[in-house]
Amino acid sequence: MSIELYQNWKENSKDYLAHNKSFFHQLRKKKKLDDNFHALDAEVFEKMDCLDCANCCKTTSPIFQQSDIERVSKAVKMKVPEFIDTYLHIDEDGDYVLNSAPCPFLGYDNKCIVYRSRPTACREYPHTNRKRMHQILKKTFTNAEICPAVYNILERMKDLEA
Repeated sequence: MSIELYQNWKENSKDYLAHNKSFFHQLRKKKKLDDNFHALDAEVFEKMDCLDCANCCKTTSPIFQQSDIERVSKAVKMKVPEFIDTYLHIDEDGDYVLNSAPCPFLGYDNKCIVYRSRPTACREYPHTNRKRMHQILKKTFTNAEICPAVYNILERMKDLEA
């Protein structure tokens, strides 16, 4: 990943939504929001490698659906109840999330040791290539504080709006 892309994110991503409220409201009204996000997602991820950062795995927890719990517990050769007791708790929204950060499945090289079995939320993160982006726009702005790729996608989106 370009040091400059990472440095800009590190310096400017704090309270991203609070500092970009008018831009957020402008995007909510945009007609071809999905097309723009998808194009910029492809462009930014050509230049950035998640393994250079892994900040999502270091700072946040995905939501674990029952199918994720079953899949990951099998990958680590644990029974489901033991897996839940060891790694998960129910958060204030009633979702299973990891007990701690960084993710216990994050290797020293920023690779996921359960990659083929990882939770759906991890597979889809940072969600910048999905349909109906307007539905998760607020979460996308929050993700800009966690993920330099999301930050750079949104900053590039500003250039399109100018």
